[in-house]
Amino acid sequence: MRAAGRRAPALLALVSVALIAADTLTPLEPLRAFGSAVYGGLEDAASAGVRWASGERRLEELERENTRLRADLLAARRTVPSPAQADGYRVAPAHVIGFGRDGTITVDTGSDSGVDRDMTVFDGDGLVGRILRSGPGTATVQLATASGASIGARLEGSREVGLVTGVPERGLLRLSLLNPSADVKPGDRVVTLGSRDMRPYVPDVPIGTVATVEPAPDALTRTALVRPFARFTALDLVTVVLGPQADGDAVDASAGRGATTARTAEGDADKDTAGDGAGDADADAPKGGPKSDSKSDSKKAKAA
Repeated sequence: MRAAGRRAPALLALVSVALIAADTLTPLEPLRAFGSAVYGGLEDAASAGVRWASGERRLEELERENTRLRADLLAARRTVPSPAQADGYRVAPAHVIGFGRDGTITVDTGSDSGVDRDMTVFDGDGLVGRILRSGPGTATVQLATASGASIGARLEGSREVGLVTGVPERGLLRLSLLNPSADVKPGDRVVTLGSRDMRPYVPDVPIGTVATVEPAPDALTRTALVRPFARFTALDLVTVVLGPQADGDAVDASAGRGATTARTAEGDADKDTAGDGAGDADADAPKGGPKSDSKSDSKKAKAA
Protein backbone atom coordinates (compact mmCIF):
# COMPACT_ATOMS: atom_id res chain seq x y z
CA MET A 1 0.00 0.00 0.00
CA ARG A 2 2.84 2.38 0.93
CA ALA A 3 4.66 1.57 -2.35
CA ALA A 4 1.50 2.32 -4.38
CA GLY A 5 1.08 5.60 -2.55
CA ARG A 6 4.64 6.60 -3.36
CA ARG A 7 4.20 5.68 -7.03
CA ALA A 8 1.08 7.86 -7.56
CA PRO A 9 2.80 11.27 -7.36
CA ALA A 10 5.56 10.05 -9.62
CA LEU A 11 3.01 8.75 -12.15
CA LEU A 12 1.12 12.06 -12.14
CA ALA A 13 4.38 13.92 -12.68
CA LEU A 14 5.26 11.69 -15.66
CA VAL A 15 1.80 12.18 -17.19
CA SER A 16 2.09 15.96 -16.80
CA VAL A 17 5.51 15.96 -18.45
CA ALA A 18 4.19 13.79 -21.28
CA LEU A 19 1.22 16.11 -21.92
CA ILE A 20 3.47 19.17 -21.93
CA ALA A 21 5.82 17.48 -24.37
CA ALA A 22 2.91 16.35 -26.56
CA ASP A 23 1.45 19.86 -26.64
CA THR A 24 4.87 21.21 -27.62
CA LEU A 25 5.77 18.61 -30.24
CA THR A 26 2.23 17.76 -31.46
CA PRO A 27 -0.20 20.70 -31.11
CA LEU A 28 -3.57 19.74 -29.62
CA GLU A 29 -5.37 22.68 -31.28
CA PRO A 30 -7.33 20.47 -33.72
CA LEU A 31 -8.64 18.40 -30.81
CA ARG A 32 -9.60 21.54 -28.92
CA ALA A 33 -11.32 22.95 -32.01
CA PHE A 34 -13.26 19.72 -32.47
CA GLY A 35 -14.41 19.73 -28.86
CA SER A 36 -15.35 23.39 -29.09
CA ALA A 37 -17.34 22.80 -32.27
CA VAL A 38 -19.23 19.84 -30.83
CA TYR A 39 -19.99 21.14 -27.36
CA GLY A 40 -20.32 24.76 -28.52
CA GLY A 41 -22.86 23.71 -31.12
CA LEU A 42 -24.88 21.80 -28.54
CA GLU A 43 -24.77 24.77 -26.21
CA ASP A 44 -25.88 27.15 -28.97
CA ALA A 45 -28.75 24.82 -29.91
CA ALA A 46 -29.93 24.58 -26.31
CA SER A 47 -29.66 28.35 -25.89
CA ALA A 48 -31.54 28.95 -29.14
CA GLY A 49 -34.28 26.60 -27.99
CA VAL A 50 -34.70 28.49 -24.75
CA ARG A 51 -34.68 31.82 -26.57
CA TRP A 52 -37.23 30.51 -29.10
CA ALA A 53 -39.59 29.31 -26.40
CA SER A 54 -39.33 32.54 -24.44
CA GLY A 55 -39.57 34.57 -27.66
CA GLU A 56 -42.78 32.81 -28.68
CA ARG A 57 -44.34 33.56 -25.32
CA ARG A 58 -43.17 37.15 -25.54
CA LEU A 59 -44.56 37.47 -29.07
CA GLU A 60 -47.95 36.18 -27.96
CA GLU A 61 -47.95 38.62 -25.04
CA LEU A 62 -47.08 41.50 -27.35
CA GLU A 63 -49.81 40.51 -29.81
CA ARG A 64 -52.40 40.36 -27.05
CA GLU A 65 -51.26 43.74 -25.76
CA ASN A 66 -51.37 45.16 -29.29
CA THR A 67 -54.91 43.86 -29.72
CA ARG A 68 -56.02 45.34 -26.39
CA LEU A 69 -54.55 48.74 -27.27
CA ARG A 70 -56.31 48.68 -30.63
CA ALA A 71 -59.60 48.03 -28.86
CA ASP A 72 -58.96 50.85 -26.38
CA LEU A 73 -58.10 53.22 -29.22
CA LEU A 74 -61.22 52.22 -31.12
CA ALA A 75 -63.39 52.82 -28.06
CA ALA A 76 -61.72 56.19 -27.51
CA ARG A 77 -62.55 57.22 -31.08
CA ARG A 78 -66.28 57.29 -30.30
CA THR A 79 -67.44 60.82 -31.00
CA VAL A 80 -71.12 60.23 -30.18
CA PRO A 81 -71.93 59.21 -26.57
CA SER A 82 -73.80 55.97 -26.04
CA PRO A 83 -76.05 55.02 -23.11
CA ALA A 84 -74.16 51.74 -22.73
CA GLN A 85 -71.71 52.01 -19.83
CA ALA A 86 -68.73 50.11 -21.22
CA ASP A 87 -65.05 50.97 -21.07
CA GLY A 88 -64.11 49.29 -24.34
CA TYR A 89 -64.42 46.16 -26.42
CA ARG A 90 -63.71 42.51 -25.84
CA VAL A 91 -61.42 41.45 -28.68
CA ALA A 92 -59.50 38.47 -30.01
CA PRO A 93 -56.25 38.58 -32.02
CA ALA A 94 -56.03 36.54 -35.21
CA HIS A 95 -53.50 35.89 -37.97
CA VAL A 96 -54.43 35.78 -41.64
CA ILE A 97 -53.61 32.31 -42.95
CA GLY A 98 -55.32 32.33 -46.35
CA PHE A 99 -56.60 34.59 -49.12
CA GLY A 100 -59.63 33.70 -51.22
CA ARG A 101 -60.49 34.82 -54.74
CA ASP A 102 -64.00 35.84 -53.71
CA GLY A 103 -62.93 38.76 -51.55
CA THR A 104 -62.43 36.71 -48.39
CA ILE A 105 -59.58 35.78 -46.08
CA THR A 106 -59.16 33.00 -43.52
CA VAL A 107 -57.94 33.70 -39.98
CA ASP A 108 -56.64 31.25 -37.36
CA THR A 109 -59.18 32.13 -34.65
CA GLY A 110 -62.68 30.67 -34.48
CA SER A 111 -65.64 29.84 -32.28
CA ASP A 112 -63.37 28.27 -29.64
CA SER A 113 -62.16 31.82 -28.95
CA GLY A 114 -65.64 33.34 -29.04
CA VAL A 115 -65.56 34.40 -32.69
CA ASP A 116 -68.97 34.29 -34.35
CA ARG A 117 -70.65 35.40 -37.54
CA ASP A 118 -71.09 39.13 -38.21
CA MET A 119 -68.30 40.44 -35.98
CA THR A 120 -66.13 43.40 -36.94
CA VAL A 121 -62.56 42.75 -38.07
CA PHE A 122 -59.94 45.50 -38.27
CA ASP A 123 -56.19 45.96 -38.05
CA GLY A 124 -53.78 48.74 -37.13
CA ASP A 125 -54.66 50.65 -40.32
CA GLY A 126 -58.43 50.42 -40.41
CA LEU A 127 -61.48 48.30 -41.21
CA VAL A 128 -60.80 44.89 -42.75
CA GLY A 129 -64.31 43.43 -42.94
CA ARG A 130 -66.68 41.16 -41.02
CA ILE A 131 -66.80 37.51 -40.02
CA LEU A 132 -68.74 35.64 -42.70
CA ARG A 133 -68.69 32.22 -41.05
CA SER A 134 -66.84 30.64 -38.15
CA GLY A 135 -65.56 27.17 -37.35
CA PRO A 136 -63.92 25.88 -34.15
CA GLY A 137 -60.39 27.00 -34.99
CA THR A 138 -60.71 29.24 -38.07
CA ALA A 139 -63.05 31.84 -39.50
CA THR A 140 -63.77 33.35 -42.91
CA VAL A 141 -63.74 37.14 -43.21
CA GLN A 142 -65.52 39.05 -45.96
CA LEU A 143 -63.29 41.97 -46.93
CA ALA A 144 -64.72 45.47 -47.13
CA THR A 145 -63.69 45.62 -50.79
CA ALA A 146 -65.62 42.46 -51.73
CA SER A 147 -68.27 42.90 -54.41
CA GLY A 148 -71.07 41.95 -52.02
CA ALA A 149 -69.88 44.05 -49.08
CA SER A 150 -72.18 46.82 -47.84
CA ILE A 151 -71.22 48.98 -44.85
CA GLY A 152 -73.05 51.80 -43.14
CA ALA A 153 -70.67 54.75 -43.04
CA ARG A 154 -70.40 58.47 -42.37
CA LEU A 155 -67.98 61.30 -43.02
CA GLU A 156 -65.92 61.77 -39.90
CA GLY A 157 -66.01 65.56 -40.08
CA SER A 158 -69.56 66.45 -41.13
CA ARG A 159 -71.12 63.19 -39.85
CA GLU A 160 -73.06 62.88 -43.13
CA VAL A 161 -74.47 59.35 -43.40
CA GLY A 162 -74.12 56.99 -46.33
CA LEU A 163 -73.36 53.49 -47.52
CA VAL A 164 -69.99 52.05 -48.58
CA THR A 165 -69.84 49.22 -51.13
CA GLY A 166 -66.87 47.35 -52.55
CA VAL A 167 -65.25 48.03 -55.90
CA PRO A 168 -62.97 44.97 -56.01
CA GLU A 169 -61.71 45.44 -59.56
CA ARG A 170 -60.10 48.72 -58.48
CA GLY A 171 -59.31 47.89 -54.87
CA LEU A 172 -61.46 50.83 -53.79
CA LEU A 173 -64.78 51.53 -52.10
CA ARG A 174 -67.76 53.58 -53.27
CA LEU A 175 -69.43 55.91 -50.77
CA SER A 176 -73.05 56.84 -51.48
CA LEU A 177 -74.20 59.69 -49.23
CA LEU A 178 -77.91 60.00 -48.52
CA ASN A 179 -77.74 63.77 -48.81
CA PRO A 180 -77.29 64.61 -52.52
CA SER A 181 -76.00 68.08 -51.65
CA ALA A 182 -73.59 66.93 -48.96
CA ASP A 183 -70.22 68.65 -48.91
CA VAL A 184 -67.59 66.03 -49.65
CA LYS A 185 -64.10 66.49 -51.02
CA PRO A 186 -60.92 64.43 -51.58
CA GLY A 187 -59.12 63.76 -48.33
CA ASP A 188 -62.25 63.52 -46.18
CA ARG A 189 -62.07 60.60 -43.75
CA VAL A 190 -64.79 57.96 -43.77
CA VAL A 191 -65.64 55.83 -40.70
CA THR A 192 -68.18 53.14 -39.94
CA LEU A 193 -71.65 54.23 -38.88
CA GLY A 194 -72.15 51.31 -36.53
CA SER A 195 -74.74 48.56 -36.80
CA ARG A 196 -77.56 47.84 -34.40
CA ASP A 197 -76.20 45.82 -31.48
CA MET A 198 -72.73 46.52 -32.93
CA ARG A 199 -72.94 43.65 -35.42
CA PRO A 200 -71.67 43.35 -38.04
CA TYR A 201 -69.89 46.70 -37.58
CA VAL A 202 -69.01 48.69 -34.49
CA PRO A 203 -69.04 52.49 -34.88
CA ASP A 204 -66.22 54.82 -35.84
CA VAL A 205 -63.78 52.28 -37.27
CA PRO A 206 -61.62 54.12 -39.85
CA ILE A 207 -62.49 52.98 -43.38
CA GLY A 208 -60.50 55.25 -45.67
CA THR A 209 -60.23 58.67 -47.30
CA VAL A 210 -62.19 60.10 -50.20
CA ALA A 211 -60.08 59.84 -53.36
CA THR A 212 -62.48 61.14 -56.02
CA VAL A 213 -65.92 62.72 -55.92
CA GLU A 214 -67.98 61.28 -58.77
CA PRO A 215 -70.05 63.68 -60.89
CA ALA A 216 -73.75 62.85 -60.63
CA PRO A 217 -75.83 66.02 -61.10
CA ASP A 218 -79.16 64.19 -61.44
CA ALA A 219 -78.56 61.46 -58.87
CA LEU A 220 -80.49 61.18 -55.64
CA THR A 221 -77.29 60.51 -53.71
CA ARG A 222 -73.80 61.95 -53.65
CA THR A 223 -71.13 59.38 -54.51
CA ALA A 224 -67.38 59.27 -54.13
CA LEU A 225 -64.59 56.71 -54.43
CA VAL A 226 -62.80 55.93 -51.17
CA ARG A 227 -59.26 54.62 -50.80
CA PRO A 228 -59.25 52.18 -47.85
CA PHE A 229 -56.77 52.52 -45.01
CA ALA A 230 -56.24 48.75 -44.71
CA ARG A 231 -53.72 47.12 -47.06
CA PHE A 232 -55.77 44.15 -48.17
CA THR A 233 -52.89 42.47 -50.02
CA ALA A 234 -50.61 42.59 -46.96
CA LEU A 235 -52.88 41.64 -44.05
CA ASP A 236 -51.29 39.81 -41.13
CA LEU A 237 -52.35 40.40 -37.52
CA VAL A 238 -56.00 41.48 -37.26
CA THR A 239 -58.41 42.09 -34.40
CA VAL A 240 -61.90 40.61 -34.04
CA VAL A 241 -64.38 42.58 -31.92
CA LEU A 242 -66.27 40.08 -29.74
CA GLY A 243 -68.48 42.65 -28.01
CA PRO A 244 -68.45 45.42 -25.41
CA GLN A 245 -66.71 45.13 -22.07
CA ALA A 246 -69.94 45.67 -20.12
CA ASP A 247 -73.33 44.08 -20.67
CA GLY A 248 -76.29 46.16 -21.76
CA ASP A 249 -79.09 46.32 -24.27
CA ALA A 250 -79.12 50.05 -24.95
CA VAL A 251 -78.89 51.32 -28.51
CA ASP A 252 -77.34 54.64 -29.50
CA ALA A 253 -80.28 57.03 -29.28
CA SER A 254 -78.50 59.77 -31.19
CA ALA A 255 -78.95 58.07 -34.57
CA GLY A 256 -81.33 60.00 -36.80
CA ARG A 257 -83.51 59.02 -39.69
CA GLY A 258 -80.61 58.97 -42.15
CA ALA A 259 -78.60 56.69 -39.87
CA THR A 260 -81.58 54.33 -39.56
CA THR A 261 -81.93 54.20 -43.34
CA ALA A 262 -78.23 53.43 -43.79
CA ARG A 263 -78.32 50.71 -41.13
CA THR A 264 -81.40 49.16 -42.77
CA ALA A 265 -79.69 49.12 -46.16
CA GLU A 266 -76.58 47.64 -44.56
CA GLY A 267 -78.60 44.90 -42.86
CA ASP A 268 -80.49 43.99 -46.06
CA ALA A 269 -77.25 43.80 -48.01
CA ASP A 270 -75.68 41.62 -45.32
CA LYS A 271 -78.57 39.18 -45.52
CA ASP A 272 -78.20 38.95 -49.30
CA THR A 273 -74.42 38.55 -49.34
CA ALA A 274 -74.38 36.05 -46.50
CA GLY A 275 -76.75 33.72 -48.35
CA ASP A 276 -74.02 31.96 -50.33
CA GLY A 277 -72.17 30.93 -47.18
CA ALA A 278 -75.17 30.35 -44.96
CA GLY A 279 -74.96 26.58 -45.24
CA ASP A 280 -71.30 26.53 -44.36
CA ALA A 281 -71.87 28.96 -41.54
CA ASP A 282 -74.58 26.79 -40.03
CA ALA A 283 -72.35 23.74 -40.28
CA ASP A 284 -69.22 25.39 -38.95
CA ALA A 285 -70.53 27.87 -36.41
CA PRO A 286 -71.43 26.66 -32.92
CA LYS A 287 -75.03 26.77 -31.83
CA GLY A 288 -75.96 29.68 -29.64
CA GLY A 289 -73.03 32.01 -30.29
CA PRO A 290 -72.34 35.11 -28.22
CA LYS A 291 -75.34 37.40 -27.84
CA SER A 292 -75.23 40.86 -29.31
CA ASP A 293 -74.41 43.60 -26.83
CA SER A 294 -74.90 47.33 -26.95
CA LYS A 295 -72.47 50.04 -27.92
CA SER A 296 -69.72 51.16 -25.59
CA ASP A 297 -69.01 54.60 -24.20
CA SER A 298 -65.98 56.41 -25.53
CA LYS A 299 -63.31 57.42 -23.11
CA LYS A 300 -63.90 60.95 -24.29
CA ALA A 301 -67.55 60.73 -23.27
CA LYS A 302 -66.59 59.32 -19.85
CA ALA A 303 -64.12 62.13 -19.27
CA ALA A 304 -66.83 64.65 -20.07
